[in-house]
Amino acid sequence: MKYGFVKVAAATPVTAVADCHRNAQSIIELTAELTRMDAELILFPELCLTSCSCGDLFTQPHFIQACDKAIASIADATAENGAIIVFGAPVEHRNALYNCAIVMHKGEIIGIVPKHWLNSQTGENRWFASGANLPAESHATIAGKRAPFVKNGVFSTATYSFGIEIGNESTTPSAPGAQMAIAGAQIILNPTAACAVAGTHKSIRNSIAERCARYRSGYVYACNGWGESTSSAAYPGYCAIAECGEIIGESEHLTTAPHYSLTEIDVEKIAKVRKGESCFAQPADANEIHIPQASNQSSSLTRKFSAQPFIPQDYTMEEYCNEAFNIQAIALAKRIAHTCARTCVIGISGGLDSTLALLVTAKACDITGKPRNSITAVTMPGFGTSDRTYSNAMTLMQALGTTIREISIKDACIQHFKDIEHDINLHNVTYENAQARERTQILMDIANQEGGIVIGTGDLSELALGWATYNGDQMSMYGVNASVPKTLMQHMVRHIAGMEADEKVKSTLLDIVDTPISPELTPADDNGNIKQKTEDLVGPYELHDFFIYHFIQYGFAPEKIHAMAKSAFSGAYDSETIKKWLTTFMRRFFSQQFKRAAMPDGPQVTCCSLSPQNGWMMTSDTCSNVWTANCEEIQ
Repeated sequence: MKYGFVKVAAATPVTAVADCHRNAQSIIELTAELTRMDAELILFPELCLTSCSCGDLFTQPHFIQACDKAIASIADATAENGAIIVFGAPVEHRNALYNCAIVMHKGEIIGIVPKHWLNSQTGENRWFASGANLPAESHATIAGKRAPFVKNGVFSTATYSFGIEIGNESTTPSAPGAQMAIAGAQIILNPTAACAVAGTHKSIRNSIAERCARYRSGYVYACNGWGESTSSAAYPGYCAIAECGEIIGESEHLTTAPHYSLTEIDVEKIAKVRKGESCFAQPADANEIHIPQASNQSSSLTRKFSAQPFIPQDYTMEEYCNEAFNIQAIALAKRIAHTCARTCVIGISGGLDSTLALLVTAKACDITGKPRNSITAVTMPGFGTSDRTYSNAMTLMQALGTTIREISIKDACIQHFKDIEHDINLHNVTYENAQARERTQILMDIANQEGGIVIGTGDLSELALGWATYNGDQMSMYGVNASVPKTLMQHMVRHIAGMEADEKVKSTLLDIVDTPISPELTPADDNGNIKQKTEDLVGPYELHDFFIYHFIQYGFAPEKIHAMAKSAFSGAYDSETIKKWLTTFMRRFFSQQFKRAAMPDGPQVTCCSLSPQNGWMMTSDTCSNVWTANCEEIQ
C-alpha cells in the first residue's frame, strides 16, 4: 500500500480436531476471502492445521503424513495468491516433531519457524521437541519439497519485515519477538493456542499492547477458537492487531464462526519511533529471509484514525486530563518556588487559554502554600472585548479568590496610534498587534512592581501556527500551556468544570469552552458579540491539532496526513477542505518558526513540544517548498 501501510489480517478458522484436510480447506477459504480485501500478510493460529488438542495422535506417523498432504493442498490452492500466509502445523524432522509456524507465499514454503520454548503445563514437551536444539541451516521436507527451518529469523519483503514468536514464547524472559524487533522486524506475529479463562481477556489484550509498545513494532495475534476440543478447556478465538502500544484492530472472542481482524499497520511510523533509539541502531544478529516479489497491492485505506490523537486510547478522559493538569501545576509550582516570586501575574481574557492557565496557577499556589490572592489576575478590555468574555473573566477571578485588576488598554492604544501615525479605523495587523503588545507590557510591568512572574497562556496549537504576536502574547516568564493543544484544553476545562461544586463557576467554565475562539482584537458587532473568529481565519483547530500530532510526532508527509485525516474526519470535512487547511498549516508552521525560537520556558505536557530546549528544533529560515509542493500534489 501507499504511505508505508501494510494491510495485515489475524484470522481464526473453525477447526475440527485431527481433521487436517478439513482444516486446510478452512485456511484456504479464509485466505481467499482476505486476499479479496487486499490483505498482504495473513496470520492463522498455532497448530490450526491439526488443532492443538490432538494429544498422542501427534505421535502417529499416519497422522503426520496426512498433515503433510494438507500442507501441500494449501500450497496448491494459494499458488496464485499474492498474500504471505502464516499458519501453525506440526513438522517432522529426523525422528523429532516440532510445533511450527509455516510461512508460505505463492505456494512456496519460505520458511519453517519452530517453537523454542514449550509449555510444560499443556504437555507440549510430551509430543514436541524444542526448536532450540535444531542444528543451524536445518531443512525439512514438506509436501515433497525442502524448506529451511528459521531460528530467530526476520522475513523481509521490499516494503516491510516481520518475525514470529509462537504462543507462550511471548511471555518468556527472553521473548523471541524482542530479539527479532531489535534485529529489524517491524511486525511481530504471534500464532497462539491459549485456552480461555474467565477474567483474563483484558490482561491478554493489555499484554499485546504492552508487547508492541516495548518492541516499537506492529503486533499480530491469532488464537485458536471454535472447533478445538472442549474436553478440558474452551478456546477464545481472539484476534488482535496492535501498533506501538495501541490495539488498532480486534475481533470478538468466544465466537462460533470463522472470523478475523483486518487493518493496516504503519511501518513508516514504526521506523520513525525506532529512529534514534540505541537498541535499534545496532541490530542483533539474525537470519534474514527475503521474500521476492511479495504482494504490495494498492488499495484504499480502511483503518480508522482517532480525530483526537492527543488523547491516548488507553486512558479515560478524566484520568488523562487530571494527569495533564497536575503536570502543569507541579511544574509551575517549582518555578514559583525557585524564583521566590511573591505573585503570579496573568492576563485574563475570559477565553479558553487564559482560563486554563489561571486554574493551573491557582493549583500551583495551593501546592506551594501561597494564598490565591497572591495571584494578580488582570483583565484588560480593548476594542474587541465582548460582554460575554468580560463577564466570564470577572466571574472566574472572583470565584478563585485572586487579586483582580482591571486596566483598559483603549486610551494607551489610541495614544500609541497617534504616536506612530496609524489610522485607528484601519484594522490591520498593526492595529491588532499593538493591543497584544500593550497587554504584555502591562503584565510585565506589574510583575516588576510586585516582584512576580508573568504566566503565559499561549497553547501548542497557536504556537504551531504562529497565531501569536511576537513580543506580545508570545512572551511571558513561564508558559504553562505551551505543550497543550487547543482540543485537549477544551477537555481539560470541561473536566475541571465537572468537578466544580459551585454551579455558577461550573456554568461559567462550560460557557468558556463553548465560546468561539478569538483574540478579540477587532471591534465586536453591534450587539457586543465576538466578530473576529480565529477558526474562520486559520482553520479548525481540531484539524490543525491532527496535523501537528502526525507531523511533529512522526514526520509524516502532507499527502499521508491528508489521507489519514480523510479517514479520521469522514463526514465532517471533505478532501478539499482538509487540503486547504493542511496547506495553510504547512505554510504557517515554517514561516512562523522565529516566534518559537524565542519561546519562554514551559513544561512538556503532551508528547509534542515545540520548545527549542527539549522539543522541535528548526532554523527560522527553513524553506517549506518540499512540504507545500507535496500539498499541491494531493488529489
